[in-house]
Amino acid sequence: MTALDAPTADLRRVVALVAALNLAYFGVEFAVALAIGSVSLFADSVDFLEDASVNLLIVVALGWTAKNRARLGMLLAGILLVPGLATVWTAWAKFNAPTPPDSLPLSLAGFGALAVNLFCAFLLARYRHHSGSLTKAAFLSARNDALANISIITAGLATAFIWQSAWPDLIVGIAIALMNVDAARAVWPAAREEHRSVS
Repeated sequence: MTALDAPTADLRRVVALVAALNLAYFGVEFAVALAIGSVSLFADSVDFLEDASVNLLIVVALGWTAKNRARLGMLLAGILLVPGLATVWTAWAKFNAPTPPDSLPLSLAGFGALAVNLFCAFLLARYRHHSGSLTKAAFLSARNDALANISIITAGLATAFIWQSAWPDLIVGIAIALMNVDAARAVWPAAREEHRSVS
């Protein structure tokens, strides 16, 4: 463990706040997802929990050596895949009972999630190149989540006004899983390169 310089100490405070916000909204979104039977909200709520875990790991790891941070970066690439697995499970359940979720709570929960993720992405944007793959993982996760939330809002509006079906929600849930796979793919090579450079 090394002493933290001022920019790193500032980053730790920002990442701790981001972790707390993600954990809080996980509870909100998970409750709404269960109440209305939404695949996309369930997947996104699991993603909030994953983001809280990632950011808490980053808070702990900021004082570590570059080599250990790179190792954790590779682990985080794997963690980014967890919401995809949750989505597959919930999507399978929805295929067997394809009822559309209530569109108003779906859209409102999506708006709330978008506000949280945009704020987190804003907080992390200036640090995204600090501490290598760790903060890159946090920034990419917040950015991708904001894009996912726009899709959730769109699914709610589509269900309300265009297509009374479970499909808009299912499609968005699967898209959330694919975005997390893409984020993991971006973080893994960055972490491996850091590991090689300090080995």
